Amino acid sequence: MEEEQRCQEGHRLCANNCGFFGSPGTMNLCSKCYSDLRVKEEHASSAKIAVEKSLHPPPSFPSPSSSDHLQSASSVVSPAAESATETAMQTGRCTACRKRVGLTGFRCRCGLMFCGSHRYPEKHDCSFDFKVAGREAIARANPVVKAAKLNKI
Repeated sequence: MEEEQRCQEGHRLCANNCGFFGSPGTMNLCSKCYSDLRVKEEHASSAKIAVEKSLHPPPSFPSPSSSDHLQSASSVVSPAAESATETAMQTGRCTACRKRVGLTGFRCRCGLMFCGSHRYPEKHDCSFDFKVAGREAIARANPVVKAAKLNKI
């Protein structure tokens, strides 16, 4: 009888009634029930993030300022050709062979959708200038640092 009172005062049973003792630090849960609760919370938060990402997809087209080549190409394309290109991209078909790709299509950096065999830039005559983009990325990542010249005495 005395042992039962000592156990009840110092320790509490798990809130899930699993038979083990819980602690106030783990919300009166035993270690197993507490870890299961944490796993469920992580899954719920990752599912919430995935839903938010699917509701607000990032822009799939490269920014026009990323290369001068894309700016000149977009100014040459007529509005009728732009609407035809947008229609082709919405249907989920490869731009090169018109094969239906659905969700498994690959979006190139030039902004067009391709199937598995045309996904590489050399296979679809990509208009994106990778050299200029690479040079700009290196220039942004490594700014020029020069020390001030010392005056000769």
